[in-house]
Amino acid sequence: MNVNILLVACVVSGILGACQGGQLRKNFYKNTCPSAEEIVRNVTWNHVSSNPNLPAKLLRMHFHDCFVRGCDGSVLLNSTANNTAEKDAAPNLSLAGFNVIDDIKENLENKCPGIVSCADILALAARDSVSFQFKRSLWKVLTGRRDGTISRTREALINIPPPVFNFTQLKQSFASKNLTVHDLVVLSGSHTIGVGHCPTFSNRLYNFTGKGDQDPSLNATYAAFLKTKCPSLNDTTTTVEMDPGSSLKFDTGYYATLKQQKGLFQSDAALLTNKGAANIVQELGDNDKFFTEFAQSMVRMGAIEVLTGTSGEIRSKCWAVNSN
Repeated sequence: MNVNILLVACVVSGILGACQGGQLRKNFYKNTCPSAEEIVRNVTWNHVSSNPNLPAKLLRMHFHDCFVRGCDGSVLLNSTANNTAEKDAAPNLSLAGFNVIDDIKENLENKCPGIVSCADILALAARDSVSFQFKRSLWKVLTGRRDGTISRTREALINIPPPVFNFTQLKQSFASKNLTVHDLVVLSGSHTIGVGHCPTFSNRLYNFTGKGDQDPSLNATYAAFLKTKCPSLNDTTTTVEMDPGSSLKFDTGYYATLKQQKGLFQSDAALLTNKGAANIVQELGDNDKFFTEFAQSMVRMGAIEVLTGTSGEIRSKCWAVNSN
């Protein structure tokens, strides 16, 4: 392929990786580790079959990884004596599923040592875990990411949008990663699976404006139910389904719930405060529309600030940088 054709291909495909040095592409490991994606899928599906909560956890981990330094696997790194890593930042303390990534990595290292990056493993495992329910891949994962070597708590605090953000803050957060309002609403649909901890939303129940009041935008009946689950602001252990009654099923239930003013987080309710975003919420109630749009937005998110070519490294252990 000559240079001009390569540049056109990069522009047409809209891939956000660097065009020099090997941008993200389909089947990146076709020649170097042909069974890589099959191994990731098989190990992931094996774990999900015994733990149906994993899809929400791995999807969230992928999101938290990509929003800090791009999709470089930096969220997987452990803290060291000289550095507190992203993993130990407040927004990431409830992350889970690291053992699954480690299991996948071990299997891949046995088969193709030093070939498959932890960043790609996380992107693939997030897709495969959600896809287990359907026994088919819900979106394409372009591969070729390399692993970062830097992971800082402070950067996680700055970059991961918290559940108390209003619409303007959410829009700015996503725009800083080259994601649109459309991507924001579509990717928020991932809240159709998983749970939220009481501290992430209980201010809406007991102290919304600092005066001991309740968020008026929250469905009153739903608020009363939430108060029975989280009886105080101090409850740090109880969890509540983000999509009531359907938190293990990846579907459009989130948008139906949202339209009933039953979005769990302030950041969920915020989507209805903007006319354009609210219109997108309405459109995504259609199953086919949501699945198509979600697939496209996940490809865009998975390409945020990726390291490719000779940047970064291929970690031998996902929780530690390679020793030189």
